[in-house]
Amino acid sequence: MRRVQIGLVKAGDRLAKPVLRENGHVLLGLGVELNDRFIERLRDMGVDNVYIEEKNTEDIIPEEVIREETRKQAVDSVYKAMNSIIENPATKGRAVAPELGRTFRNVFGQILQDLMGRQEILVNLESIHTSDAYLFQHSVNVAVLAGIIGIAKGYNRNQLEDLGIGALLFDVGMTQVPQELLKKKAALSKEEMQIVQKHTVEGFNLLRHQYDLSLLSAHCALQHHERYDGTGYPRGLKKDEIHEYAQIVAIADVYDALTSPRPHRPRYTPSEAIEYLFAAGNSYFDVDLIRLFCKHISIYPVATTVQLNSGQIGVVVSNNSLAVHRPTVRIITEADGVHVKEPYEIDLKDSLHLMIAKVL
Repeated sequence: MRRVQIGLVKAGDRLAKPVLRENGHVLLGLGVELNDRFIERLRDMGVDNVYIEEKNTEDIIPEEVIREETRKQAVDSVYKAMNSIIENPATKGRAVAPELGRTFRNVFGQILQDLMGRQEILVNLESIHTSDAYLFQHSVNVAVLAGIIGIAKGYNRNQLEDLGIGALLFDVGMTQVPQELLKKKAALSKEEMQIVQKHTVEGFNLLRHQYDLSLLSAHCALQHHERYDGTGYPRGLKKDEIHEYAQIVAIADVYDALTSPRPHRPRYTPSEAIEYLFAAGNSYFDVDLIRLFCKHISIYPVATTVQLNSGQIGVVVSNNSLAVHRPTVRIITEADGVHVKEPYEIDLKDSLHLMIAKVL
C-alpha cells in the first residue's frame, strides 16, 4: 500500500486502510473502490490523505504503534466520555461520570501493553479519519506519544498511568467550547480566543472532582498550554513550575496537532513538525524533553509517497532508527515520469547524493 494526498487519488483506486468516524468506527472500509463521489465526499469531510492498494507496493505495510483494536477501544471511550459531558452540561462542580478513572486506567493499560510489547518504537500514527473525528483521535494519539516519553524517562507503572490518563483526557475542557469556534476556518477574534482558552480551567474543574482520578492527571488539562518561558496560559507558569506530565502532554499535543489537517491550514509533515519543536526548545518546551521525544518519531513513515532530489518518486519501505531522515525508498516512477515496470529500492543511508525533497 501507499499513502497519497487526496488530490492524487483517482476513481478506481481501492482503500488499503479504512477511513474512521469520530467514534473510531469505520466510515469506508478496507478494499472499498473509490469513485468520484466518494473522493469528493472524503475531501468535504476533511480527509486529506488515504492509503491505497497498488501492485508495486502491496507488500509495504506500515506497522501501527498500537493495535487497531486498542485504538478503536480508546477512541470509543474518549468519544463516550466527552459526549456524555456535552449532553449533560450540569457536570460542573461534581463527578463527571462514575468510575471515569477506572475506565481510562483500563484503556491506557492496553495502550501501555502494546507499547511495551515493541522492541523499538518509531512512531507512525497515520490513522485516516474525518475532521469531525479530530478531537477523539487526537486525544488517543497524544496519550500514545506521552506514554512513549514516559517509558523513555523510566517512569514506574503508577506514574505512567497518571500521565496516560491525563493525556487521554487533557482536552476534555473542549466540550465546554462552542462548536462553531472549534470549526471556524478564519482567525479567531481576541474575545473568541479568550473563550477557547478557558478550556484548560474547565477541563481541570471537570476532572478534579473525580474520586478515582489523580489530581496530577487533572493538571495535564490545566497546564498543557503553559509554556517554558512563561508565555502560556492560564497562569503564565514557567520552567519547573509546570508539572512534567503537563510538559510532556504539551509536546505531544503540539506535534500531533501540527501533523493533522485542520480547518485553517494543511497538515505539517513529521519532519516540519520536528523542526518546529526544536525551534521552540527552551522557549515553549524543555529542549531535553523534545530531544527524547524526537528519538521515537518516524520522520518519513512507512508507505509515505516521496519525491527525491533526483526527481524520482518512490514509497518509503523501511526506516533506520540511527538515520531516521534517510529511509529505504522503493522507486515507482523515474525522473522523466515513466512508471517503473520492476520497482527497485534505494537505501538513502548508502546513497548520500540523494535525499527526500518533498512528501507527496
